[in-house]
This record gives sequence, C-alpha cells and structure tokens, in this order.
Amino acid sequence: MISNKELEKKVNEIEDFLIKTRRDFHMYPELGMEEYRTRDKIVEYLEEMDIEYEKDIANTGVVGIIKGKVGGKTVALRADIDALPMEDKKEIPYKSKIKGKMHACGHDAHTAILLGAAKVLNELKDKFKGNVKLIFQPAEETVGGAKPMIEEGVLENPKVDGIFGLHVSNGIEIGKIGIRYGQMNASSDMIKIIIHGKNSHGAYPDLGIDAIAIASQIVTTIQTIVSRRVDPRNSAVITIGTIHGGEARNIVADKVEMEGIVRTLDPITREKVMKELIDIVENIALSMGGKGEVIREKSYTSLINNDSMVDIVYNNGEDLLGAENIINIKHPSFGVEDFSYFAESVPGAFFNLGSRNEENGIVHEAHTPLFDIDENCLKIGVLLQCKNVLSFLTRY
Repeated sequence: MISNKELEKKVNEIEDFLIKTRRDFHMYPELGMEEYRTRDKIVEYLEEMDIEYEKDIANTGVVGIIKGKVGGKTVALRADIDALPMEDKKEIPYKSKIKGKMHACGHDAHTAILLGAAKVLNELKDKFKGNVKLIFQPAEETVGGAKPMIEEGVLENPKVDGIFGLHVSNGIEIGKIGIRYGQMNASSDMIKIIIHGKNSHGAYPDLGIDAIAIASQIVTTIQTIVSRRVDPRNSAVITIGTIHGGEARNIVADKVEMEGIVRTLDPITREKVMKELIDIVENIALSMGGKGEVIREKSYTSLINNDSMVDIVYNNGEDLLGAENIINIKHPSFGVEDFSYFAESVPGAFFNLGSRNEENGIVHEAHTPLFDIDENCLKIGVLLQCKNVLSFLTRY
C-alpha cells in the first residue's frame, strides 16, 4: 500500500518540473489538430521517463502506458492539449509567444498535470497491479479529439475499465475541488435553418412568399419548445445566433438562412428538442406557403459522471484536502466537454480543480485574454490523479 505521505513526497519533488513544463506549453500554444510541438514535447518527456507510447492518434494525440505488476485492471487519465485562437494580454514572463493563440482554458496545466502523474506513477509501478493509460487528447476546443481517439482504439489493448479527467477552474479557490454526481456538462447540436420562399416586388407581396416573415414566426415559436415542450425538471437552451436574408428593401425575400445551437443535458431531451424544432420549421414554413429545412450537425454528447467513480474522487479529496474543501457543484454546466465520449464508453469521473487566488489576482475566467492559474494547483492535481488511479486499481 502506497501511503499519502509517500505520494506527497514524490509530488513535492517534481514541483519545479510541473511549473516549468506548464509554462513552456503556455508560451507555445497550438490550436486543435495543429499541436505538433506539443505532441513532440509530450513524446520527449515520455521517452525520458522510459514510458511506452503511441503517437499521432487522431492526428496529434499521444497515448502512453504504464504497466504495473501482472494482474489488475486498466485505468486511464486524460488531458486535453489544445489552445484557443485568442490574444494573450497578460504581462508575465511566460506570456504566449504565438500571436493570436493562447492557452486560455488551462489545457497547458492539464497536460503538465498528466505528465507529472505519469512521472510519479511510473516510479511506483512495482507497487501496484494493473495498467495506467495516459491519454493526451487533441482538439477539445474545436472538432473534438476524444471520439476519433476512441474510434482508433485508445480504450482497447488493454481494455480501459475506468477513466478520470479534470479541469482547472478559476471559479473555485486553490486547495479545493468541485465534484458532481450524474450530469456534469451539456450536449450540443449545431443547427442551420433554411427557409425557401418566393421573390416578388415589395408593392405586391401577395405575389410572393415572404421568407423573412416565415423566419420571424419560426424564431418566435422555437422559443416555446423549452417553455412548453420540455419537462420543466429537465433543461434545454436554444439559441439562434445568426440570420441572413433578402436582397433589397423593396423585394420580398425568397430565402433566409439562420444558424444556432441547441444545448441539452440528457439524450432523451436532446432528441425530443430536435424533433420539435424540425417540426416547427417545416410546418410553419408549409403553412405560409414556403419550405423549411433543418441541417443538424451533432456536436458533443452530454457528460454524465459515474457515481462510483465520483465516489473515488470524493473520498480521495476528503482524505487529501479535507471535507471542507470538497465543493458539491449544484448545477451542471451548459458548456460542452468532449471527455463525455470517454465517460460514455467506460465508467468515468470528471472534476474541477480549484485554481483561483484572489490575493494574487488570479480571478479571470477561462476563455478570456487575462486567464491564468495559481500554479500550486498543479501539485494538487497530480496528487489527486495519482491517488485516484491507485484507489481504482486497489478497489477493482
């Protein structure tokens, strides 16, 4: 049995490594499916640690494996590695050196934490049974690297029995974590609505079919889906973000295109909302003499945590940080997270790692140009993920 004291000692020994590694990634951010330098640095570190790996999975993904003693299960840890197309406006030594690109969501920290956990667990591999997969995933912010990685077999050979992921959060003070049972993040669907009408002179609207009038009715009616067609104990959000149509002020428009997004928390509500939306678009357009169509582009699925896996995180957080530092997140996020595909495939737990420090001015939220973290969270993240792995392998 590996004691907390032994774990803490090993994590403290790599503090400088964690900070240096995170800052290096922060200075050289790369967008989704372009993480070539990031991939190469991850490979370099894994080779230094003498950890087996495969690279170029789902383009720029890397998967390492630590083999403990024979027998036992396989557990995975996942980190996303991509950055955002934003300008870094912080004035700090490790500010982004790549114009228009920034690690504004903490993926640099996630990657450093996973490398730190790899370093610690690899040194302890003679003390536990089972395997640890290290999943460095591209493109969480864009096309979603989780699903293609799964399709390429990252959860097989050996088969993964459980997975843990984390996300730094400046909504939670340093030294605390946030957990939630069940629904953690929403699913999303990108939608494009096309309304076909018929041109006519603006003076003779009866000779045309006004696509703008049809679109107006549709936008208004769509908003009743959430208030009147969704169980009030569930949740959904429908946003129409763009609308384009018409050619001139005195011509009845023959075509309108709208784009938006639908967010829901469970698969049944997701499909119900989409059916209602399609029915509204097609039938209102038909009733007004036109034609309506909906093009749906499925995005990430809902992230639903496994209760037993969350129990492991909760118990370890309580043991290492104290019960007072475990925050039970009241409401799921309507932001999306493609860890959902991993959690959909195997039992998983995703939790938030506190990185806020008001005293040091670390208060800016993710996806903003002043985002930064209290780097003390790196050690906490490594400690918790190592403990989660060891608890899982011991329990199962």
